[in-house]
Amino acid sequence: MQREEKMLEMAVDALIARVNDLRSAIAAFILKLETEHESLSWPTVLDNYALISGQLNSLLKTIKNDKTPPLRNLIILPLSLTPDRDEELLKLTEGRVPALSHDVVPDYLRTKPDPEVEIKEQQLLMRANAISHDTAQKQVNTANKIANHIIDVVNKMRAEWESESNARLSAVQTTNINDTHALISAITYGKNLNMLQSKMGPGQIGAGNSAMSGVPSTGPGGPMMGAGMGGVGKAPSSIKTNIKAGNAMHPYSR
Repeated sequence: MQREEKMLEMAVDALIARVNDLRSAIAAFILKLETEHESLSWPTVLDNYALISGQLNSLLKTIKNDKTPPLRNLIILPLSLTPDRDEELLKLTEGRVPALSHDVVPDYLRTKPDPEVEIKEQQLLMRANAISHDTAQKQVNTANKIANHIIDVVNKMRAEWESESNARLSAVQTTNINDTHALISAITYGKNLNMLQSKMGPGQIGAGNSAMSGVPSTGPGGPMMGAGMGGVGKAPSSIKTNIKAGNAMHPYSR
């Protein structure tokens, strides 16, 4: 008997822990909906739903655990009912139940739904029973067809998105961000463009400038360089000339 009571106590503690986790997840989600409803994104909502679903699955696993005794075989009976305020009960219920009185016991220890819920359930059952079997089967088939079509569309779109993502990841990179930054810096600020002048000496810079301008330099080979540059720059003449020596006979000599 003591072993069963100990197992029941451990099972109840585990269930209380799982229920507290579930309640915390639901409270956090409700708080986000109330305070962050304008900036709340759909992925965040899905994450919260996934968290709540995980907490529910954990609670069900705890209930279905082999070490958990069958709770449906147990009943809860109030030992005493009083309209007076109970501070311990108020603390356990976080301020929801101030006293265990005749008004709250039928609601909290109820094993059936509320009367309003029972009435609505009976109405739905009557409407369901009024439909013939063939009509109900046709409606079920139509609903299944619509659901299967939606599932096919979702799977097709997911396959297309995955293929596009894989193609994007496997594409060969044709740009280099470092080279792009270097080109922008060179065009905008002239960065790394004065490295050639810093490596050349002052004399080499002057010689290069004189050679490019066509002016003969005073250094060795300077006049020849200037003449060469000048010769290259002259256009060929179209007039033919015949130059003779100075000691040749003049045609009009006496």
